[in-house]
Amino acid sequence: MRRFVVWGDNALARRLVGELINSYGAQVTVIVPALTQNLAPEIAELCAPDPWSMVVQERRLSAATFLRPELAEAEAIAFVDADDVANVDAALIARETLPDVRVVLRMFNTVLGEGVASRLRNCAVLSASEIAAPAFVAAALGDNTPTSIRLTDGQQLTALDRDTAVLSVSDIRCGLAVTATGESLPADDDAADLVLVSTYGHPLPAPRRVGRHPLRTTRLVLKGGLRRVLIGVAALIGTGSVVVAAVKDLSPWRALYVTVLTTLGGANADLGARRASQAVDLALVVAGVAVIPAVTAAVVNTLVKARLKIAAGGLAVPVGDHVIVIGLGNVGARVVQELHDQGIDVVAVDRSSTARGVAVARSLGIPVILGDARDTETLDAASVTTARCLVMVTTDDVTNLEAALLARSLRADLRVVLRLFEEDFARRIKVAFGINHSRSVSYLAAPAFAASMVGSEVIDTIPVGRRVLLVAEVRVGAGSRLEGRPFHEVNVVNELRLVAVQTGRPGLEQGVQTFWWPERNRGRTLDRAHTMVVVATRAGLVSLLERAA
Repeated sequence: MRRFVVWGDNALARRLVGELINSYGAQVTVIVPALTQNLAPEIAELCAPDPWSMVVQERRLSAATFLRPELAEAEAIAFVDADDVANVDAALIARETLPDVRVVLRMFNTVLGEGVASRLRNCAVLSASEIAAPAFVAAALGDNTPTSIRLTDGQQLTALDRDTAVLSVSDIRCGLAVTATGESLPADDDAADLVLVSTYGHPLPAPRRVGRHPLRTTRLVLKGGLRRVLIGVAALIGTGSVVVAAVKDLSPWRALYVTVLTTLGGANADLGARRASQAVDLALVVAGVAVIPAVTAAVVNTLVKARLKIAAGGLAVPVGDHVIVIGLGNVGARVVQELHDQGIDVVAVDRSSTARGVAVARSLGIPVILGDARDTETLDAASVTTARCLVMVTTDDVTNLEAALLARSLRADLRVVLRLFEEDFARRIKVAFGINHSRSVSYLAAPAFAASMVGSEVIDTIPVGRRVLLVAEVRVGAGSRLEGRPFHEVNVVNELRLVAVQTGRPGLEQGVQTFWWPERNRGRTLDRAHTMVVVATRAGLVSLLERAA
């Protein structure tokens, strides 16, 4: 039986342990800093039915930790803490003690991750937020957002809705899902509305970004108190001009001239004028004395607020047809980035100015509102009533639901996407509140981490509702059940689809060739020099790994 080690006590660790035990039938040892904190008790419950799986407490990892018998025999170790530096440090300790064990790292920082992967032999680096973000983006935009996949030989594939682009039959590699029924990898490609296509030589149109309005600062200045003061001044001058024209028997222009000068600049007394004219002059002078300080105060106050707001990256003017992303942690940062890359207007919200996604959003020129999403004032500031969608991706399910319900009270037909951990909770929310779109980061990411631990090169994932399809490269093992079998025998309806077969080994200068449409190459068989490129469900990939081993 295969043995694995997982370090971590968070939601991803819990999902990953369940995936390894239930899908792969593996023995799992879980290392946690404390047996009673975070999700360690729930992880212990998952391991309890299996006498060979266990949870051990290590407050601080050391070389001695990995010398324990149950860890020393592990095939792979996954480090899935939320802290990149902690994961790297733990992986380095493990590598010093166990030089041959496979290491799977959870990393948010892709640059750091690539550097670590290049230094550590037999190491895979995955980002849970990067895996999950496309599912949130797809749900926000209507579940038909293209997902690009680049293979190791440079070929590019894209998962998209059949109706979103002009495609020829030769572009389509396979049908991925019938989204209306939830059927994955159907036998009939024509029945699928979500398809996998080759975009080599057929680039998708680049998204058009809506330019920032050139009068952004002016709009921000001319709002609120200053706007009301200016309207009042204009009304006063207009009324005064009419009165002056009637009392002094002046033309409209001369009346306006006298009124403006008197109101805003004062006037010389005219002792020979009629009483009515003197009364008008007095009223205008008194009004001018009151108006000028008010205008000055309003201008100074508004300019200061405007400069502070623009410097902080806040929302300058009300917007429409935008996506509001609330919660700018790892996942929120990825969602904001992907929406921006697709040309979607975004407003980002978080309570903390130090959240990882705040800096990301500001660097992209995206408005950032600092405040509690459970307050009406914060949602109003984000223009929730004119938004296209609200995406709640904080780490607290209750906060996500509370803010979503508040937003729905402000606009009943608002599209809402929730980050929720529990499947049953998500189902009850759907029934009770009509919120149909929810995603779980750990549920989306765990299959990719598990597949990587067992030795499969997971290239990418394709979101299909709350589930994902795995895009992986699997080598044909010498003497395996698949060696010598025809290409088309790899496929399993609703579980597995062979997209391409690569001869040789990717990265070598010679001997590498990619066969597309394997089902058409019925005369060809698999051998130990082949690498299969597949799209699979979790169960399909488990079965394939067994047949290819």
